[in-house]
Parts: sequence; structure tokens; C-alpha cells
Amino acid sequence: MIEITNNPINTSKIIAAASAQQAGAVNVFIGTVRNQTAGKAVTKLEYEAYEPMAVSEIQKVIDAAKIKWSLSGWAISHRTGTLMPGEVAVVVAVSTPHRKDSFEACQFIIDTLKKTVPIWKKEFFQDGDQWVSAHP
Repeated sequence: MIEITNNPINTSKIIAAASAQQAGAVNVFIGTVRNQTAGKAVTKLEYEAYEPMAVSEIQKVIDAAKIKWSLSGWAISHRTGTLMPGEVAVVVAVSTPHRKDSFEACQFIIDTLKKTVPIWKKEFFQDGDQWVSAHP
């Protein structure tokens, strides 16, 4: 399951979509909006995405993960639009037969997603705003 949405993410739905009875582990990464960056108070974030390409690129990340680990299930949801501190921006869930693979696959997916998927983030502060590079 791949979801790009303007609505709040239903974390339980993402976990359920990734879960599988043959899996011994389900690993979940929940990325939230923090209230500060480099000592500056963040008032909000705005995410933009080119959805067709974002979905296609996320699928490529999943396909790469499937080559490295035995994924029993997986699901990813990423928000777009305006988010406030504390809100969930992204959820990645994977299930595998064993926990080590689950941890590794989940980290690989979120790290690669941040590097390669066309989803852009703009941070807003009281004194201005800035576009954020995933890995400056």
C-alpha cells in the first residue's frame, strides 16, 4: 500500500496493511513534525509532492527492499499540505519473518524515500521560511 494524502494518517491502518501472519516482526517508523530546527521554533511545515512520480519512486524503493529482505508485507503513507508540530508526516511499516530484517528494511525504506522521492518540505518560522533538503 502506498498512500500520498492531505488527510491525517491512520497509523493503525498502515500497520494492518503491512502485517502478515507469516511475519514474526512488524517494524513501524512514524515521522512527526518537530517544533524546532537548529534552535528556531517551527510554526508549521508544508509538504508538496508530485503524486504520480512519488508513488512510482516509492514503489522502486519497496522493490529494492524486497531484493535485500524477505518482506512479508509493507505499507507507506506520506502527508502533503500544511502540518503543525506534533502531527504525523510519514508512516513506514514493514513485516518480515525476523526482527533484524524488519528493522533494517524499515530504516532503508525511510532513508531512501527521503533521498529519492519527489516530496518537498518547507519549514516556517516566526521570522521567515525555508525549503529543506532531505540531506543537506
